[in-house]
Amino acid sequence: QVQLVESGGGLVQAGGSLRLSCAASGRTFSRYAMGWFRQAPGKEREFVASISWSARTYYADSMKGRFFISRDNAKNTVYLQMNSLKPEDTAVYYCAIDSQAYRSDGIAPDYWGQGTQVTVSS
Repeated sequence: QVQLVESGGGLVQAGGSLRLSCAASGRTFSRYAMGWFRQAPGKEREFVASISWSARTYYADSMKGRFFISRDNAKNTVYLQMNSLKPEDTAVYYCAIDSQAYRSDGIAPDYWGQGTQVTVSS
């Protein structure tokens, strides 16, 4: 059974930083792309960033240069470093794992974490 457990959310002032972590189990982590998505109140869930099994990274345009995704296969963990946070980054952030091993590009998740709240005050 696949489980994804996020941590690291919280309240931060605008301009601050947070690092989210997501620990995965139940699947051979190193074979799968991992991603972060977010959902703000009243909005649809949106893509934030992903990292392929080979460590290629992808970002939504609004996060480029501020957010950085990384993975530690030895720890079965994916991270999202968020810098220069803005109030509009306030959302629940979800970790996700790809449904297909060794995908060459992108991510199509089939499992999600429970989410972690990030609140950025102005």
